[in-house]
Amino acid sequence: MTLRIDVFTIFPDVVEHFAGASLLGRARSAGRLDVRVHDLRATTADVHRSVDDAPFGGGPGMVLMAEPLFGAVEAVEPPRPLYLLGPGGRRLDQAMARDLAGSAGFSLLCGRYEGIDERVRAHLVDDELSIGDYVLAGGEVAAMVVLEVVGRLVPGVMGNQASAGEESFSDGLLEYAQYTRPACFRSWDVPAVLRSGDHARIARWRRASALVRTLRNRPDLIEARGGLTAEERALVESLDPEALGS
Repeated sequence: MTLRIDVFTIFPDVVEHFAGASLLGRARSAGRLDVRVHDLRATTADVHRSVDDAPFGGGPGMVLMAEPLFGAVEAVEPPRPLYLLGPGGRRLDQAMARDLAGSAGFSLLCGRYEGIDERVRAHLVDDELSIGDYVLAGGEVAAMVVLEVVGRLVPGVMGNQASAGEESFSDGLLEYAQYTRPACFRSWDVPAVLRSGDHARIARWRRASALVRTLRNRPDLIEARGGLTAEERALVESLDPEALGS
C-alpha cells in the first residue's frame, strides 16, 4: 500500500528537496510514499502571481488570499482530509502519526505571512494540525515534520520496522538508554546486562530504563498513562537506578 501526502506551499522547492532526501526519498523511490508538492501560485493570473494582500480592517503584515488557495487545491483534488498547519489544531503526537500513516492519504496546507483568509479555514480545509505551541514564519517546517514523523511509520519505510515500536512515545514512554562500542569509555562502562546475551534480562532492563528515564525527564507522560502499574513500580524498584541510564 502506498500512502499519498499532498503539500500546498508557496515554497515547493524547499519541501520537495526535503521529501526527496534520505529515508523519505528512498520510500518514494520504492513506492511506499507518494508525496506530491504543489505551488500555491499555480492558478494565479496576475503578472506578480500574488497570493497575499493587506487585511480588511487594517493591521500589520499580509494575509494569504482565499482565491489562489481554493484554486490550487481544487485544481488538484488532493486526498482528504486537508489539514491547515497552524496553532489552532490538534497537536501532532505519535498516536495521531500512526493514524495518519495507516490512512488512505491526507494533505497539508502551509500558511504564511500573518495568516490566511478565514474563508479558507471555514470552507476549504477539513481540520487544523499543530506541531507545537510556538510561532514559525510559515507552515513549511511543520509540513516537513509531519512528513518525517508519519512517513517513517508507513510499513516498509524503515529498514527495521521493529525500531518504530521501541522509540520514544511509542508506548507513552521515552526510549530506553542505548550504548554501543567501546564497552568502556573514559571509565564509564556499558551496563553488564547488555553484554550478557540474556535477551529476557535485557528486555527487562530496557523496560525499566524507559520507565526511569520517563519518570525523571517527562513525568507528565507517566501521569497521562495513569501512573505506574504495580508491576512497573516493582520493576523499577528491583533494579539499580544508577545502572539504568539517564
